[in-house]
Amino acid sequence: MNITDLNHALALGNVEQKGLFPHLDQLENAAYVFDIDFGLKVLPTEPGILLIRGARQYGKSTWLEQMLKNTIIEFGAGTAFYLNGDMLLEHDRLEAAIEHLLTGFRHDAPVKRIFIDEITAIPHWEIALKRMSDQGLLREVLIITTGSNAADIRRGAERLPGRKGKLSRTNYLFTPISYRAFHKACSSILGKDTLMAYLLSGGSPIACTELAKNQVLPEYVIELVRDWVEGEVTRSGRNRQSLNNLLQILFRFGGTPVAKAKIARETSMANNTVAAGYIDLLSDLCVVMSSFSWDQDNELPILRKPTKLHFSNLLVALTYHPKRLRRIEDFNSLDESEQGMWLEWLVSQELMRRKAINSDILFEPQLFWQTQQHELDFVLENKMFLEVKRGGCSPLEFSWFSKQFPHSKLIVVNKNQFETNTVKGVTLEEFLLADYF
Repeated sequence: MNITDLNHALALGNVEQKGLFPHLDQLENAAYVFDIDFGLKVLPTEPGILLIRGARQYGKSTWLEQMLKNTIIEFGAGTAFYLNGDMLLEHDRLEAAIEHLLTGFRHDAPVKRIFIDEITAIPHWEIALKRMSDQGLLREVLIITTGSNAADIRRGAERLPGRKGKLSRTNYLFTPISYRAFHKACSSILGKDTLMAYLLSGGSPIACTELAKNQVLPEYVIELVRDWVEGEVTRSGRNRQSLNNLLQILFRFGGTPVAKAKIARETSMANNTVAAGYIDLLSDLCVVMSSFSWDQDNELPILRKPTKLHFSNLLVALTYHPKRLRRIEDFNSLDESEQGMWLEWLVSQELMRRKAINSDILFEPQLFWQTQQHELDFVLENKMFLEVKRGGCSPLEFSWFSKQFPHSKLIVVNKNQFETNTVKGVTLEEFLLADYF
């Protein structure tokens, strides 16, 4: 895409010509199109700054092009322009580019929008927006930014207090597509394999499409993911081999709580502070989700205890898994304990997705509960708990629950369906399709 030509076309309202929106051109020829919902259903018409973050290969650029085109269709020429952070790379150039675009808005434009894709590629991007906001240059403009580095977006937001307008919400996580959307588009083709194909895709549209078409995750998708993750690792000054060591440890421990000091020993890192740095980086990239032990008496996370580390981006997990899981039969060949680990990660990813849609408190750590006798995988809000089992179980296995947690509810994701006053058994597919919380 030639950005200069694109912005000239936007200024004149010529948005139907081929080549202006390459992602949308690809979408026209796509075998499958998936509904996108990450909590931002309609762009606000008032000015401000929107911060949208999320992993690469999940459709942010396609969504941004669609919103850009829709703005011109709805409000007319000269109401929206586009910038790409990957091509600017310096905050001074970003500021100069925005100042240039401000001169192109139509004098009677009902809205003024500037879309900035991958703004996190620009070091200290927030300096440019802060300076221009303080000068009053952005008081009539809605700035829509996307990025794939969560920490950079978060730090940028913290440095823009009072400069994001009066919008009711400014922070969004661009989530994986839902199983409901995947099921709607692909279940007629995949049949009984729909659920496992979704697990292997991680909810990435490009991976979903390939699995639906060919029932295999191709290597080019794997390389796209690997290039993104390792590029961010290199940019942060960290070592790729240490990253790989850490990921292999996560596969080994799975859903078991583990201390950072043990991770450091097992990965040959210098100390637990170094290990924590790598974990924080993966969390900032929306790849790994920490789950803290929950103190029932005080209803607080216990930060000093060993932590579970869930993959919240299953496509990244597939990319680095030593058994090269590419087909549904590859997953079916795993032993039951490994399959159970992946199902728990899928539920973790789904809980993260739902939380992000409904709240601007993004990527909040999850909680689990554990004693010497019993364990529950997820502690949720409103006195709700969630347990994940690969096989089938019965409500009698949880007869202790009502005594331990009176007036609470437990959802058990397993192969059987049942319901008592306090415990409800649902299948994994039912859980993913329904709205329990």
